[in-house]
Amino acid sequence: MNTSSQTASKLQGKTLFITGASRGIGLAIAKRAAADGANIVILAKTTEVNPKLPGTIYSAAQEIEAVGGKALPLAVDIRDDDAVFAAVTKAVDAFGGIDILVNNASAISLTNTEATPMKRFDLMNGINARGTYLCTAACLPELKKAAAAGRQPQVLTLSPPLSLKTHWFAPHTAYTMAKYGMSLCTLGHAGEFKKFGIAVNSLWPRTAIATAAMQMIPGIDLALCRTPDIMADAAYCIFAQDGLETGNFYIDDAVLATHGITDLDRYAVTPGNTNFLPDFFVD
Repeated sequence: MNTSSQTASKLQGKTLFITGASRGIGLAIAKRAAADGANIVILAKTTEVNPKLPGTIYSAAQEIEAVGGKALPLAVDIRDDDAVFAAVTKAVDAFGGIDILVNNASAISLTNTEATPMKRFDLMNGINARGTYLCTAACLPELKKAAAAGRQPQVLTLSPPLSLKTHWFAPHTAYTMAKYGMSLCTLGHAGEFKKFGIAVNSLWPRTAIATAAMQMIPGIDLALCRTPDIMADAAYCIFAQDGLETGNFYIDDAVLATHGITDLDRYAVTPGNTNFLPDFFVD
């Protein structure tokens, strides 16, 4: 995808505050923005190499800077209120403000009620729903300043469209509640922040995305997935929009189609594959 000629001026020098940016979709979004010269604040817990989950905040910073961006790696658990607010202060000290918040950090456990201890329930809801709400609240004063300065601030949350159908809940009620909690933040904050000139949207993949976290889920064949680059390119298109496009629950391939990108084979883990694993929550 080559849209940098039309959007470089939009992301050049902008500051993105991205949770869960040490690997996977978060890192892909960070690197796509960094290629235009954006500043990336990396929030994640991983500071030491884990053979099961490659990538740390420091390796992510190196990758971001290698493609032309500036990086601020911060070891933060987004369940920790003080740590999140401190991270916002550090971001402002380093880059002067925050233009885009990407709520990407998420925990997953595809377990039914009997197999979901409350500790795991609390983890998912603490990171997904509460963490999204907390990071949004912490960044809000800076996003309001960005709006006043005409910088078109945005909140983009990696969460699904809301569909209250039993089959999306029954197999993993706790996980669905946690992910939908993120989407409810989009729904509410889009309406609440519109008067400030802050766009709030969600983005979700139509197919499963090959990430290290996905690899740890039993029964997932990564060969039938797409790469995180499709989400990064879709996010990039959303960031580049003019005007206040808010309250949308975007699907990755639909976003790309509106920008004339319909040949998606470049995103297939297995070139030529057309039999992708569908993601959850897309009717």
